Amino acid sequence: MTPRVRVAVLAGGRSSEHEISLASARSVVAALDPERYETVVVGIDKAGRWELASGDRALGATSVETLPVVAHSGAAATLGQVDVVLPILHGPFGEDGTVQGLLELAGVPYVGAGVAASALCMDKDLFKAVLRDRGIPVARNVTLREGDDPAHGFEYPVFVKPARLGSSVGISKVRGENELQAAVELARRHDDKVLIEEGIDGIEVECGVLGNRDPIASVVGEIVAHADWYDYSAKYDEGGMDLIVPARISAESDAEVQRLAVDSFVATECEGMARIDFFVRPDGQVVVNEINTIPGFTSTSVYAKLFEAAGIPYAELLDRLIALALERHERRSRLEY
Repeated sequence: MTPRVRVAVLAGGRSSEHEISLASARSVVAALDPERYETVVVGIDKAGRWELASGDRALGATSVETLPVVAHSGAAATLGQVDVVLPILHGPFGEDGTVQGLLELAGVPYVGAGVAASALCMDKDLFKAVLRDRGIPVARNVTLREGDDPAHGFEYPVFVKPARLGSSVGISKVRGENELQAAVELARRHDDKVLIEEGIDGIEVECGVLGNRDPIASVVGEIVAHADWYDYSAKYDEGGMDLIVPARISAESDAEVQRLAVDSFVATECEGMARIDFFVRPDGQVVVNEINTIPGFTSTSVYAKLFEAAGIPYAELLDRLIALALERHERRSRLEY
């Protein structure tokens, strides 16, 4: 009998996306085949404390607001005793290379992008610079550091964003000069580097990517937000948005989205998984918005739905991601340092 793969699911985390992580991790734990996988959950509370717990205890309905987490030496030890780690953590202290660095030091295989790719894709300023260098179109922006004047040459509306955050937290749609300073101050509450980005008139679409050396793109989906723009509430509130699959764009634009999704994945050295967000302008031009290296991961999340439409159901998607993590670890273990 083939031994079960020992999987540790990291859930929760310190970021504002804590509850989203718990929902994603709960769905992952439920979908992992118990005949193939031996699963443990490591919960991380909003203060950054870790605890080894059963799936029911760490991810149950009573734990959504605050995990019962205390400092627990067994949690760290467990990471060294599993075959692979699934870091289902969104935003800072999970999606930005910090946890990935810990797992690299521990020598443990893990699902998703490595340290450099995770950090790069979290930083919208650096991410755009890399894609521009590779000839991949991105929205124009001005980057503000502490003390910089919020000047820009774009027509309104513009978007003001923390450089290193996710789920539209701290982002404002600014319709005039009189709203700009307040938007910058809001963004600075979350990051000391802020972007002012041109507003793009276009259809918002998303595409998943899966793989290591030879990544594949999912079906392209169209986001229809039931709000002025695709903010936090539109993303996560019940009925806040509709996902239309396939997207209502031309065949040429559809193919271009898939091509640029894979090109962006490769350019940023992602591995495992990512969801790439785009705008398709009225003339058909495709513009990359951002890359999410650990996208929302419930069975009804956009990433899962796009691959389901491509013929890869949720449980198989998890199987593939775990296999990719093990393959990368084996490949990199042969390198000489």
